[in-house]
Amino acid sequence: MDIVEYTLFLVKSIASEPDMVSVKEIGSDEEFINLEVLVKESDMGAVIGKSGSTATALRTMVQAYSYLHDKKKVKLNIESF
Repeated sequence: MDIVEYTLFLVKSIASEPDMVSVKEIGSDEEFINLEVLVKESDMGAVIGKSGSTATALRTMVQAYSYLHDKKKVKLNIESF
Protein backbone atom coordinates (compact mmCIF):
# COMPACT_ATOMS: atom_id res chain seq x y z
CA MET A 1 0.00 0.00 0.00
CA ASP A 2 1.48 3.35 -0.95
CA ILE A 3 0.96 6.69 0.79
CA VAL A 4 -1.95 7.74 -1.47
CA GLU A 5 -3.87 4.51 -0.84
CA TYR A 6 -3.23 4.75 2.91
CA THR A 7 -4.46 8.36 3.04
CA LEU A 8 -7.52 7.44 0.98
CA PHE A 9 -8.30 4.59 3.39
CA LEU A 10 -8.06 6.91 6.41
CA VAL A 11 -10.20 9.69 4.93
CA LYS A 12 -12.84 7.29 3.60
CA SER A 13 -13.12 5.87 7.12
CA ILE A 14 -14.08 9.31 8.41
CA ALA A 15 -16.28 10.64 5.58
CA SER A 16 -20.03 10.04 5.49
CA GLU A 17 -19.85 9.75 1.69
CA PRO A 18 -16.68 7.69 1.12
CA ASP A 19 -17.31 7.29 -2.61
CA MET A 20 -16.85 11.04 -3.05
CA VAL A 21 -13.34 11.11 -1.52
CA SER A 22 -10.33 11.56 -3.77
CA VAL A 23 -6.63 11.63 -2.89
CA LYS A 24 -3.86 12.34 -5.37
CA GLU A 25 -0.21 13.19 -5.26
CA ILE A 26 0.25 16.66 -6.69
CA GLY A 27 4.01 16.62 -6.65
CA SER A 28 7.03 15.56 -4.73
CA ASP A 29 10.69 16.37 -4.50
CA GLU A 30 13.63 15.02 -2.55
CA GLU A 31 12.21 16.21 0.77
CA PHE A 32 8.40 16.46 0.50
CA ILE A 33 5.40 14.56 -0.84
CA ASN A 34 2.41 16.82 -1.55
CA LEU A 35 -1.01 15.18 -1.28
CA GLU A 36 -4.36 16.73 -2.15
CA VAL A 37 -7.45 15.35 -0.43
CA LEU A 38 -10.81 16.23 -2.00
CA VAL A 39 -14.00 15.62 -0.02
CA LYS A 40 -17.58 16.71 -0.44
CA GLU A 41 -18.46 20.02 1.24
CA SER A 42 -20.75 18.24 3.70
CA ASP A 43 -17.83 16.06 4.90
CA MET A 44 -15.41 18.93 5.57
CA GLY A 45 -16.50 19.26 9.19
CA ALA A 46 -15.90 15.59 9.89
CA VAL A 47 -12.54 15.51 8.12
CA ILE A 48 -11.24 18.73 9.70
CA GLY A 49 -12.75 18.11 13.15
CA LYS A 50 -13.25 20.48 16.03
CA SER A 51 -10.41 23.01 16.06
CA GLY A 52 -8.66 20.92 13.38
CA SER A 53 -8.06 17.97 15.68
CA THR A 54 -9.04 15.32 13.13
CA ALA A 55 -6.96 16.93 10.38
CA THR A 56 -3.99 17.06 12.74
CA ALA A 57 -4.43 13.39 13.58
CA LEU A 58 -4.66 12.53 9.86
CA ARG A 59 -1.46 14.45 9.15
CA THR A 60 0.29 12.70 12.04
CA MET A 61 -0.75 9.23 10.88
CA VAL A 62 0.17 9.89 7.25
CA GLN A 63 3.52 11.35 8.32
CA ALA A 64 4.23 8.30 10.49
CA TYR A 65 3.39 5.98 7.58
CA SER A 66 5.66 7.95 5.29
CA TYR A 67 8.47 7.90 7.82
CA LEU A 68 8.25 4.11 8.06
CA HIS A 69 8.26 3.65 4.28
CA ASP A 70 9.65 6.67 2.36
CA LYS A 71 11.42 8.80 4.97
CA LYS A 72 9.91 11.93 3.38
CA LYS A 73 7.83 14.69 4.91
CA VAL A 74 4.19 14.91 3.79
CA LYS A 75 2.16 18.04 3.13
CA LEU A 76 -1.57 17.25 3.26
CA ASN A 77 -3.89 19.74 1.60
CA ILE A 78 -7.60 19.16 2.38
CA GLU A 79 -10.09 20.77 -0.03
CA SER A 80 -13.81 20.45 -0.71
CA PHE A 81 -15.88 20.52 -3.88
